Amino acid sequence: MSESFPVHTVHTAPPAARPMMERIHRSFGYLPAAVGLMAESPQLLEGFLAANRSFEASGLDRLQREFVIMTVATRNGCHLCVAMHTGALTSAGAPAELIAALRAGDAVPDPRLEALRRFTLAVLDHRGAVPDNELDDFLAAGHLPRHALDVVLGVGAYTISTFANRLVGAPLDESLRPYAWEPAPAA
Repeated sequence: MSESFPVHTVHTAPPAARPMMERIHRSFGYLPAAVGLMAESPQLLEGFLAANRSFEASGLDRLQREFVIMTVATRNGCHLCVAMHTGALTSAGAPAELIAALRAGDAVPDPRLEALRRFTLAVLDHRGAVPDNELDDFLAAGHLPRHALDVVLGVGAYTISTFANRLVGAPLDESLRPYAWEPAPAA
């Protein structure tokens, strides 16, 4: 964890961050360290939470949203997001093989979910300028044009989160330790 960024509590955070932190504490039952770190910039915290709320209301179902998040998190090397969303997938009853493939950045056997994973990578790799053939493959797998834009929303929300977590060196909270993840060494 970087010593440049304080881990705020609800009492030490900038006043604008406190109501958001209180809501998160009530929702999680504890205040994640990453939130305490993000609270240094109430606008960053508010921006992520707003983008995440919008993504949660998108046309993608819960499993599809988790696929987008895990794809962004593994690509961006965010150990915290991978651990947190491994826990979310596990509690949602996702098969262990599916979770393992996502954590490794490998293809998954479900063609529609694999198309979503590949399209998310294409959005990241091409900074939104996804080649027509890759968009066509995504749509041919049964996704709608709206879903392509929902992926962009998820990429944006979780780019905020993954970049902030990496910048501040956000640690794993104790409850996430069973889902710890480290990126594969660069080849």
